[in-house]
Amino acid sequence: QVQLVESGGGLVQAGDSLRLSCAASGRTLSSYTMGWFRQVPGKEREFVARITWSGGNSYYADSVKGRFTISTDNAKNTVYLQMNSLKPEDTAVYYCAARLLSTYEYRHWGQGTQVTVSS
Repeated sequence: QVQLVESGGGLVQAGDSLRLSCAASGRTLSSYTMGWFRQVPGKEREFVARITWSGGNSYYADSVKGRFTISTDNAKNTVYLQMNSLKPEDTAVYYCAARLLSTYEYRHWGQGTQVTVSS
């Protein structure tokens, strides 16, 4: 079982930066791919980025490519999402999630952290 706790959300202005953190706990974390998703009320949850604990395989949604960076700190069992050049359309609840390397379904989710970008 994997437990995920996000932090770092807040209210910022367009153009600002913010870093989200996801503290992970559980056994064999190296067996998981870690992802960030976001959701706006009334819309489906949207994939943002994913990475493996080795850090060698990261992938981004086109909407955030070049502005967001996903990374891991294996010593702290923490996944980060560095968000630069934020836009009002980035406003959402951001969720950290985990799936086993051999699967496609994210079965473990954090509680979410709100990011609000004002224009």
